[in-house]
Amino acid sequence: MRFATWESAGRSSAGVVGEHGLHALPGTTTVLDLVRAGLPAALEAGAAALDNSSPTPIDSVRLLPPLEPPTVRDFAAFEEHVEGVVRSVSGGGVVVPEWYEAPAFYFTNPYALIGAHDDVPVPPGSHVLDFELEVATVIGKDGASLTPEEARDHVFGYTVLNDWSARDLQGREMKVGLGPAKGKDFATTLGPWLVTADELDAYRDDEGFLQLDMRVSVNGTEVGQDLLSNMSWMFEELISYASRGTWVKAGDVLGSGTCGNGGCLGELWGRRGTRTPPPLEPGDIVEMTVEGIGSIRNRVVPGEQPTPITAARRRPRLRKRTASGRT
Repeated sequence: MRFATWESAGRSSAGVVGEHGLHALPGTTTVLDLVRAGLPAALEAGAAALDNSSPTPIDSVRLLPPLEPPTVRDFAAFEEHVEGVVRSVSGGGVVVPEWYEAPAFYFTNPYALIGAHDDVPVPPGSHVLDFELEVATVIGKDGASLTPEEARDHVFGYTVLNDWSARDLQGREMKVGLGPAKGKDFATTLGPWLVTADELDAYRDDEGFLQLDMRVSVNGTEVGQDLLSNMSWMFEELISYASRGTWVKAGDVLGSGTCGNGGCLGELWGRRGTRTPPPLEPGDIVEMTVEGIGSIRNRVVPGEQPTPITAARRRPRLRKRTASGRT
């Protein structure tokens, strides 16, 4: 089953994607409410919506992110992507040994999520804008210190994720040993809807990886294609690691990280030694399609002018207040 959230005439609704359009859930029920209720209850509510509500044409509404997650973690689970980006950033081509030891992730901004067809403003101060083709899983129930086997029962479903990246801002930030921060938190596309886990089980290979075809194009020209099964860790293993010594909760979003073979421009720049294709500019349209899930399509538009940044002040490192500092 596929659950969606949309806006029409200034009002947001949640419901199920049917053969002829979107079927609204009753009242103010949200997709996050369904996720927290658990997959069996969500499927039951979805079936009732299909039977009891008239469809709204998808092309008559603005699709919003399928849910409002409490947290968003984004991993880096594709070796090919990491290898290419390392070349782009440092000129080397070696993935650090620590990457192989455990799946790395960062927390990104849940308030920066945008819908499947929303415009993406260039972030303030950036001139090197990039996309990142990913699949995200949504946690279906709370859990802590889960094993990978236990984690499979905590998967509610999957959606497409574009982790938009300002490479120039990101590069400066990460030299400090923190981040990414402003290089990432301006926009993350999530959509077009949330597909329940049972719909994708048929795509699992013998190891348990999901063999989903992933493609991305810029202005109609395909730039990247990969299989989700090229992840070095399964989603269940990512969930297990995220929950290690802490909690994951229903509604949390975990991104796979960017796929290889052109899943982002940064990887291609590293492999080719030049910025070919060039960074994204206003007017460019980025479309991503993941087999079994759906497509998202966003247009880049001009952004706002940046507020000037105050440089760090050299401080005297006094340990006692001066006379002028007394009240």
